[in-house]
Order: sequence, then structure tokens, then C-alpha cells
Amino acid sequence: MTLFGNTSFTPLVSVVITTKNEEANIENCLRSIYAQNYPKECFEVIVVDNQSSDRTKEIAQKFTPLVFDKGSERSEQRNFGIFSIAQGEYSLFLDADMILAPNLIQGCVQKIQQSKNIALHIPEIILGKSFWSQVRRFERKFYNGTVVDGARFFRIEEFKMIGGFDETLSGPEDWDLDKKFKQRGSIGLVPIQPILNWDCEKWCLSDFIRTMGVVPSQYGGVVFHNESQFDLITYLEKKGYYSKDMNKYIEKWGSDDSDIQKQLGFRYRFFGVFLEEGKWRWLLSCPILTLGMYFLRITIGLRFLLRGLHG
Repeated sequence: MTLFGNTSFTPLVSVVITTKNEEANIENCLRSIYAQNYPKECFEVIVVDNQSSDRTKEIAQKFTPLVFDKGSERSEQRNFGIFSIAQGEYSLFLDADMILAPNLIQGCVQKIQQSKNIALHIPEIILGKSFWSQVRRFERKFYNGTVVDGARFFRIEEFKMIGGFDETLSGPEDWDLDKKFKQRGSIGLVPIQPILNWDCEKWCLSDFIRTMGVVPSQYGGVVFHNESQFDLITYLEKKGYYSKDMNKYIEKWGSDDSDIQKQLGFRYRFFGVFLEEGKWRWLLSCPILTLGMYFLRITIGLRFLLRGLHG
């Protein structure tokens, strides 16, 4: 792929990673960033840690000097990284268990510069060979670019104009950020496409991605999300935790808001998002994964319902 040849005109990208006890994941995340085909002098990596008790910060400091302690939740960590530290024109925020395809930053910069978008959704590929990891990988592709998705790459000037993440929200803060972006402009979607003319074997994370059940060369312009240790009980507990501020989010925007009606409504979350734009064909082509996906959706729905009944 064509590289940015003249770095004097190449925008600086600030990559912000939030962490808490992520020693098992942070190294692969950072390796994938420094293996980008975007000029290394044109991105900075900022790690904002939340009082890790393991080796997360020690590992991160081997890659970047910009490692900080801040915050009790992701929103505060991300805001600190972008408002207080970032020097870039654009920002990409990540979780520590994410790995970037080698052309992702370049693809994001090209997409946002060639469009009128102020922010971008990035397709997410779930990693893992277990049945439930395969179900999650299947499910996640239905959400790309929809109201269920959340922008990860954006113009920092626009982020500051909207006040960044709402630090009173934990869980729906990504949806809230999207809604604030949409008040100022459009959110685009980075296209998924195979990486042509690329020697996959030379990428430092090819073998790891392949052991997680995914062929890396098939996915350019994506974030790989490592859910290989998927555990159903832990997953449901996490969903329950991040649902605790959902009422605040609804009160902020109103229950009649069209996005909220889709994000939290039965009709769209169980049918619309899986059927629109011809995606129903994916359901027919993978009946076992479809059944597994609906089992997850129903189980999560019941958990939210029971949480509401118990206040």
C-alpha cells in the first residue's frame, strides 16, 4: 500500500489506550501500533492506567514514555489522555485487548481526510477459536456503522468542542459520544478490505491472529478484539455492570430519541440490526452461529430486565 511519503504534511495521530491490570494484553496492543505502515514520527502512544497492580505499566513503558495514572473509569482516563496529553490532529482510542491491523491508522487518516466525516467507526473482529468467540465474531459484524457501534477515531478539535466523554456515564459513554458528534457532523465507517500486496508473514502478529481463528490478510482497516478467553458468566456480569448508567443516558437524551429506541428497543436489537441492508443472508448462511447469537441476546435481555425489576 502507498505510504505517506512526505511526513511534513502527514498529520499527527494520538493513540490513547486505557488500562487496568492488562499485562496479558498490553504488549500485543502496543506491538501492533508500532508495526503500523504509518510513519512512526507521525503518531504518539499514550497509556492511561487505572492503578494496575500487575506489570501493565512496566510493559507499557518499554514502548512509550507517555504512561500515566489517572481516573477511576474509562471516560475519565480517555478524557485525560486526549485533553491533557495528546498533541495530535486526530485521536484513536483503544482498549488494551485490541490489536490494530497494520494499515489501520493510515486507512483512518485517508478516510477522514477524503470525506466530510468528523469521526469514524472502525470494524471490529473478535478473536478466539471457542464456539462463543465465534458467535461473538459473527454477531459483531452486524453492528459495524450502526447506532450500536461507537466512533474510535476522530478529529481532536471536534472532540474538544463537544466536551469529550461524559464522565458521569460508565457503559453508554461511547453511544453518548456518538450522539454528540452527530450534532456537529457525520460519522463514517472505515471499509473492511483484504490487504493487497502485503507479505502477511512479515507482520509480527500474524501467527498470533491466526492461532485465534482469523486469517489476518483478509482484514485491512480493522481492530482485532481479543475475546479468546470468553466466559459466559463473566460476559454477563460485565454487561450488567455497564448497564448501571443506562437510565442516566436515557434521561439525558430522552426515551423518544430515535437512536435510543434502536439501541435499547426489542425490535431493532433482536431483528432490525440483523436484517437491514441484506444482512439477513448472513443469518441463513450460518444457522448454528445465529442460534448461539440469539441465545446471547436473549440472556443479556433477561439480565437487563431482571436488573430493572430489582431497581
